[in-house]
Parts: sequence; C-alpha cells; structure tokens
Amino acid sequence: NGNTALALGVMASGMELCSMYPITPATSASHYLSDVFEKVGGLVHQAEDEIAACAFAIGASYASKCTVTITSGPGYSLKQEAIGLAVMAEIPLVVVNVQRGGPSTGQPTKAEQGDLLTAIYGSHGDAPKVVMAPATIEECFYSMITARRIAESFNTVVVVLTDATLATSQQPFTRPQFNEAWLAPPIDQSAVPAGAKPYDWDATTGMARRFIPGQPGGMHTVTGLAHDRQSRVAYDPDINHESLRARSLKLAALQKTLLPPEVVGESKGDLLVVGWGSTKGAIEEAAASLRAEGKKVSSVHLRFLQPMQPGIKEIMQGFKKVMTIETNWSDDPKDEIIDETNRRYSQLATLLRARYLVDVDCWTEVRGQPIKPSTIRRVLLDKLQK
Repeated sequence: NGNTALALGVMASGMELCSMYPITPATSASHYLSDVFEKVGGLVHQAEDEIAACAFAIGASYASKCTVTITSGPGYSLKQEAIGLAVMAEIPLVVVNVQRGGPSTGQPTKAEQGDLLTAIYGSHGDAPKVVMAPATIEECFYSMITARRIAESFNTVVVVLTDATLATSQQPFTRPQFNEAWLAPPIDQSAVPAGAKPYDWDATTGMARRFIPGQPGGMHTVTGLAHDRQSRVAYDPDINHESLRARSLKLAALQKTLLPPEVVGESKGDLLVVGWGSTKGAIEEAAASLRAEGKKVSSVHLRFLQPMQPGIKEIMQGFKKVMTIETNWSDDPKDEIIDETNRRYSQLATLLRARYLVDVDCWTEVRGQPIKPSTIRRVLLDKLQK
C-alpha cells in the first residue's frame, strides 16, 4: 500500500531518521519502518506529540542526518511553527502529510485533498516550501527519493502530500532496482574556507552552502530570527529583505530544472482535465472512455504544486475549456445562493486561476471516498455539453 511504499522509499533515499507521532491514516508507515529501519541503520523516534516530532527531525537534520517526519492534517497544523524554523534556518527537512477529511478531527479514516493550500501558504510570514504530490502507490516510493534530494540540494523543506486513498490501497508495481545514486553523498566535514559565511546566498539562485556542526571554521549561531549572511540577528530592513528574496529564489531555481507535465491525449481539444494526487487513475479512465467515443478530452496530472512545472499555461491554452477534478470543497454553481461573486473554487483551481489567469472551472466531491471513473465521466460529459 501507499504507506508501505513511502516507508520503503524513505530507506531507499538514504534518510536515516523518521520522527513522528501516531496519527491516522499515516501511522502504518512508522509501524513498517519500526520493523525494518534499524536493519539499514535507520531510527524511528516516536515523540510525545507532533510538535516535538517535527522539532526532533529538524535538530537531527541540522546535525547532518537525513530526516523525515510523517503526519496527517491535524498533525501538520501543529508542526507549522517548527516547519517555519526549518525554512528560516534553511535546514533540510522532508514532511509527509497523509491527508484525511477535515477540518478539526474531521474524518480520520476517510480520504480528502484538503491540505494543498495549507502546505503551500500555511505559515506566518513568507515561508516558501517545495510541495509534491505522488499520484500512484509506485510514485509514493520514488517521491521520497526525490524529496530527500531536493531538501538537501536546496537546504529547504519539502512537503509530500499523499492521502488516505493512496495510504491504504494495495497495488503491485515493478520491484525497484536499487541505485546508489538515490543516496545522499557523504557529509562534507572538511574545513570551511576562510571568509565563508553560513548563509552566503547566491544572487541568482538564493542557495548557500550547508554548514555542518563540527566543521572546522564553521562555528555560527543558528537562529529562528531573521538573520544576515553571518547568521546574526537582522535588525536592518535591507538584510531582512535580502534573506526573504534568497529563500524565494530557491523555488524559482528548482522550477528551472523541472520538465512540463505530460498531456494524456491530444495536445489540443475541447476539454482539459487537470488533477493531482490519488485522482489520477479515475480521471484518466474517464477521459479515455470519452476519447474512445470521439470526444476531444485530454488530461494532465501535476506532481509538483510548488513550484509548478513549466508549460502549464501553454498546455491549458490549447483547449476550449479547462477544469480540475479534486476531493476538496468547492461551491456548486447550481446552488441558488451561489454566483460568480461568491463561489469558492477548489484548491488547485484557485491556484491555476490566480497564477495563469485562465478561466479554470472545477468539480469536486468530498464524500471521504475515491471518486469513481463513471462519476467523472458524467461530469465531463456535462461540461462538454455546456
């Protein structure tokens, strides 16, 4: 299942520590790791609560370990301040959020895609994070390898969004052939060159060398306060602006390395369906059945939600209509009180509309269950006929 695939991916990525507090539907990932992680030199730490789990992972990462903390929606909310610390101090961290129904305690055993905007924007101040969303159980495995590499390459936080559907579904996939390139290179403990600064941000990419405790010449104070290149508390407005700019530039630098998403079907047509996460199979099955009847329907599935992959606007512009299919809330325009001035759009549709200024419609279902291909087919037919 998806949680087992996540756990296997954690080990394959070279991560050495998983720190978490039990929470449905994420807990079985830690159960699996608890059984096998020590055999490959890893450690599972069960903290006293979600906040402590995140802080423990950040501390271990600061001390050079590859770390992940796994949780679900309520736990992710509790981790927000600590995640902000990792962003400010530029400490690598992978956070997995196995989404469930919300808000509050919500539906602990039911699936939902309600945490996308929280993962991207849920912090006080500007705290840019990479946000990924595997779409299959196999991708749950490989997403951990990618997330670890990004976190350590860019000294940043990478959030991986799965959900209860992926976590508990079972599906065979080809056994991965281990590749040593998946693992992190050995920690550089050589002496820091004279004059090097712990936050010597590159003017183009915002990136800086990672200092590891114990490196000769690398002593500095780590703080969650705004800081300058020497990691000293920043009271100067220009220094604060410079550090915010550097952390934001990392996302732009990563975006330059990404490939455009694949379009399933023709590159131009009457309707493009956009999805993310566990809805992939149902969307593609529904769209394929309509193409078999001569309908000009294509689909695209996004794996990176922040930064988004290049070419998305150009893809959408090739279609007369664009809509998302998601399992988070959106208002039904058929409701008597809903109109264009008060309608709430689904989360991915909101992002696409704001970023690309394309009229993206949406249809959502929040029943705590996977959406059936037959239901999506009916929705797409209705959209084509309007």
